[in-house]
Amino acid sequence: MSARQPIDQFAAGLPGDRRSSVLGSCQAATSKRVTALADDFPHADELRRLAARIKQHTLDHLDRYLAAATDRLEEQGVQVHFADGAGEARSTIHRILADRDARRVVKAKSMVTEEIHLNEYLIERGIECLETDLGEFIIQIDGDVPSHIIRPITHKNRREIAQSFEREGLGAYNDDPEVITRRARVHLRDHYMRSQAGITGANFVSAESGRIVLVTNEGNSRFSMAPNPLHIAVVGIEKIIPRDRDLGVFLNLLARSATGQRLTVYTEFLRGPKAPRQPSGPEEMHVVFLDNGRSRILASDCREILRCIRCGACQNVCPVYRQASGHAYRSTYGGPIGAVLSPLLAGDDFASYADLPKASSLCGACREVCPVDIPIPDMLLKLRHQAHDAGLRSPGSPPMAPFAELATRPMVWRGAMSLSRAANLLPTRMLPVPALQSWLQLRTLPRWRGGEFRQWMAQRAPS
Repeated sequence: MSARQPIDQFAAGLPGDRRSSVLGSCQAATSKRVTALADDFPHADELRRLAARIKQHTLDHLDRYLAAATDRLEEQGVQVHFADGAGEARSTIHRILADRDARRVVKAKSMVTEEIHLNEYLIERGIECLETDLGEFIIQIDGDVPSHIIRPITHKNRREIAQSFEREGLGAYNDDPEVITRRARVHLRDHYMRSQAGITGANFVSAESGRIVLVTNEGNSRFSMAPNPLHIAVVGIEKIIPRDRDLGVFLNLLARSATGQRLTVYTEFLRGPKAPRQPSGPEEMHVVFLDNGRSRILASDCREILRCIRCGACQNVCPVYRQASGHAYRSTYGGPIGAVLSPLLAGDDFASYADLPKASSLCGACREVCPVDIPIPDMLLKLRHQAHDAGLRSPGSPPMAPFAELATRPMVWRGAMSLSRAANLLPTRMLPVPALQSWLQLRTLPRWRGGEFRQWMAQRAPS
């Protein structure tokens, strides 16, 4: 990730074609989501509120449901591990691989493994760890990081991808999407067959049955498991849901919110290692439940953020994300979800991400599209207050104390509003407020119209 650079400065330096890629992708995804929900659910908000109640109930009783899920998994032959932090999760996974002498690993797309930086850890220890999701594969060969929860290469265009494939020896330059996809399939197929272990995440885990649910559009999670004797699923503890029947709610919302589909192409329900009569599949299965700050969040006044089902809808609709892209947030999670989750997950390092909650217009669009009705704007305000109370000021932001003095003195405020039109006679960058200059370099203010509302009100107020 980049150094601590304010999001507005990062956005200002973003190449035009990169901003166009992000904006076009987000607009298309948002439009498809609206259509997909409206076509099948005339009262989609009721479904969102139902999903929110189910997830919140689960979080309120997470200890009970996590224990139940563990019992069901173990009954089905799954070995369950718990990791308090990223380091413990990485070492647990490495130990499992080392015990089976697994040196070649294929991975399905997983945000939680991005969160703990698993790939780098394993590669440094001599384990070949290959991403098999097309977007994640491109990210890996470019030495890049994902910029979106669902579409990790939303910041790239097909010309850049074609150049990457040519550089890696996957064929002569060709930016046709079908050719790019076919070349990736040919390259990855050999790695699937030579691999010794498959690593995935999980979209949901049912406490009732112990079923692990994976959704993909490329089938790469199936390929990652079918030829391998070993499967490791890395799962955030918040992914538990109470019953199998609840999947009907979440799978309908997840696909429509994430990709505008009624259902993802591949939806898998895993109940442990392969049965004796099954022709293929892992003979050994492990689940690593990861905390990594989630228990701390659960005890905070922002616990609702753990309802998130990682659909990316809030990123698609956010005007700040559309202009800045996910990399501006300097963490695994970008956009509105990242502006809340990243500071909370940081724990003692909260100060490094305290500016992210301010990267929002508080328009509320993120809550309107959230399939589990997370009150993201409310939590952004809570985190802003937390940063203020800790004396943390965002780099590049103007001081607000002078404005507070002005806004709390009615007589002074009225006078300032009457005189403010004089500012229209000066170019914005020549305003006699030095502390605003760096801030104004990245913004264009509208014309001042101070006092007009008071005049309008005075003319219409009853006598």
